[in-house]
Amino acid sequence: SNAKKILELGTFTGLSTLSMSLGLPDNGSLIALDKNKKTNKKALDFFKKAKQDKKIKTIIKPALESLKELKKDNIIFDIVFIDADKNNYQNYYDGVMDLVKKDALIIIDNVLWHGEVADENNNDKFTNIIRDFNKYVKNDKKTEQVIIPLGDGLTVCRKL
Repeated sequence: SNAKKILELGTFTGLSTLSMSLGLPDNGSLIALDKNKKTNKKALDFFKKAKQDKKIKTIIKPALESLKELKKDNIIFDIVFIDADKNNYQNYYDGVMDLVKKDALIIIDNVLWHGEVADENNNDKFTNIIRDFNKYVKNDKKTEQVIIPLGDGLTVCRKL
């Protein structure tokens, strides 16, 4: 993809962060957003061990706040990876739209929700949140998108 700037929402202990950072060129950078100081500390240790800490900047605060600040700073990304609290998936998706250029990728994790989204009899809160989010993205005309049934499901969107 020739990506040089990546934004990640939801870092946890940094596995996805590290994987994406390793795919970046030496002059690439990744900003990782998470609100948990304890798991961020673990992630930072992993980044140092993998010698990727120079490419990765972490921000510890609610992602919606950070998105507003990044927008104010006019930072534009080539790839955004969303894997944070599912309640805010639609807010994150809408919030990153101004932070990506044309043809940028927005990748969302957990969109198959352990296969639960396909079970019409399952109406628990999180299943419905993911199901509604998937419909929202499917109907969005600002991107073209595909769900990849890998792991817990990834939606890959390309901004038009």
